Parts: sequence; C-alpha cells; structure tokens
Amino acid sequence: MLLELTNILTGPISALLERVVPDKNERDRMAHEIATMAEVQAQERALAQVELNKQEAAHKSLFVAGWRPFVGWVCGAAMAFNYIGVPIAGAFGAVLPMLDITTMFPILAGMLGMGGLRTTEKLNKVSREK
Repeated sequence: MLLELTNILTGPISALLERVVPDKNERDRMAHEIATMAEVQAQERALAQVELNKQEAAHKSLFVAGWRPFVGWVCGAAMAFNYIGVPIAGAFGAVLPMLDITTMFPILAGMLGMGGLRTTEKLNKVSREK
C-alpha cells in the first residue's frame, strides 16, 4: 500500500520540488529518496522479521521454535500425499481423494523465501552477494 501511495505521489512531489529547490542535484537526490522510501521501509521490515525468526528458531521451547518446522512438515506431507501417495495408490487400483492444498502453497512459498523479495533485491542491485 505504501509503495502504491509513493508511486502516486512521486510526480506531484517532483513538480513541487522543481519549484521549491533550486539546486538540480539536491532536487534529484530528494526525488530519489522519496521514490525509494517505500522499498527501503519494506526491506527494513523484512530484515526485522528475519531477526525475529532467528530468535524464535534459537528458542529452547518446542512451542516457540517448533511451529515453523511443524508447518513445513504438514505442507510437505500434504504435497507428498497428493503427488506421490495418490498416484501410487491409483496404480494399485485404490482411489484416494486429492487434498486441496491451494491454501498451503502461499504458506510454503513464504516459508521457503519464494515471496519475490530476493528477486526484487537483485533487480534493484541491493543484494549482498558474497
């Protein structure tokens, strides 16, 4: 939402900066800072979530550190059932119902880091390749 708002306001803000800030370099710097503000904030939120994830994973309690592996195993088991169990059972004449795992895919993709944030970082050349 913040990104869309920033995109909408970039044009009018740039026009306002042209009237208010006489120095072209300073005006360009300010316009760039405003244009990238939403992306920077999104990256900061993602980094804060990563830090929280590290703290949760290091916790000694199974109820704090164990929920992510549990969700991962449940999603993995459902996928294994649909894509391995059902076809094998069908080969032996048994008919098993397919599980509706459409709601699990976004969860699994998020857990595996496939949300597109990494791609966005690479496209914007802000990734830290080592």
